[in-house]
Amino acid sequence: MKRLVTVALILPVLLVGCQEDASSAQKYSTGGDPTDSPCARVVSAIGYAGLMLKPKGQEEQQYFEDAVIGRLAELRGITLQFGDRLPASLHAAVQRVKEATAGLSRNDVPHERQVALLKQYRTAADQIVAGCA
Repeated sequence: MKRLVTVALILPVLLVGCQEDASSAQKYSTGGDPTDSPCARVVSAIGYAGLMLKPKGQEEQQYFEDAVIGRLAELRGITLQFGDRLPASLHAAVQRVKEATAGLSRNDVPHERQVALLKQYRTAADQIVAGCA
């Protein structure tokens, strides 16, 4: 009985503490630390998404299954969270990645549009990877 009362008294305090902490910072991705290197996080996400993409030049054959869309959505979240902290010279490429992944992370986009967005994404992603090297 004492345990139940203790849990009942502590639980509201824990929940309020968690809610305040969660709302105090914009967070679009899980894992990692806000103090992580922005280049490392974004480049890693680009590489992780790239594992599921057809090679450059074969975008028309890309099948945008849920797993591919999920990886691109994760990349979008990481780019939203860390992209603005990349070097200023990469801000245009970051913006293009954000725009492309906004469409690529949805499953209701027609295939032709997905292909066009994938090509745009690749150009910008390659610029980020090169600029962070």
